[in-house]
Amino acid sequence: MAELRNVAEREELVEDYPQDVRGHSCLILCYGMGGTPIHVVCSPRSDYLAIITAYIPSLEQWEFGYKQRKKR
Repeated sequence: MAELRNVAEREELVEDYPQDVRGHSCLILCYGMGGTPIHVVCSPRSDYLAIITAYIPSLEQWEFGYKQRKKR
């Protein structure tokens, strides 16, 4: 839980999904306590931040820095 709290406090917007069927959501990047990159898909609500999923991004799918998807 401390890792997720750290994410919410030091996030960087990577992608924004205003038309998501679940409601407006976004992908944010932060770094865990050990420096591990973490992507979190979340949906901001008026009184809380809903966490949809969190994962460690792979350099196979993301450019170095984890802010841009690799082109296929």
